Amino acid sequence: MKKTKKPVIRLTKIFHFETGHALAGYDGKCRHVHGHSYRLEVTVQGHPIDDPAHVKFGMVIDFGDLKKIVKEHVVDIYDHALLLNRNGGYRETGDYLREKGHRILLVDFQPTGEMMLLDIASRIRENLPENVKLFSLKLYETGTSYAEWYADDQNG
Repeated sequence: MKKTKKPVIRLTKIFHFETGHALAGYDGKCRHVHGHSYRLEVTVQGHPIDDPAHVKFGMVIDFGDLKKIVKEHVVDIYDHALLLNRNGGYRETGDYLREKGHRILLVDFQPTGEMMLLDIASRIRENLPENVKLFSLKLYETGTSYAEWYADDQNG
């Protein structure tokens, strides 16, 4: 008897946030404090719930639940904040601005789109339900430039 394979479905939700940053030690314009209107595409995957008695029957994850996770653990943290590398000479600047009431994120990485994606992936993965996996992320820094993260690329 042939066993029926459970279908895998991918869902994508799009988010927007405004974030400033400066790249410590960089040799181009991005060494200066500046900001971007980021667009983040979050794609998750899983099997639709096949229990007709379950309130989320037929769903991998409710889009509202995914929105709540990403909003709380990414958007609310990054939106209208200034990301600075605490190890890149910005610690004093960040502390000063924070004392003046600004939203400053002193991070342990160079706040490039690539490194932001690694941080975002970690934040989302830690908060997804067990049956839902983060498949990919796409972070647009401008309308024509983006960085991508795929779970499959991280396993080897």
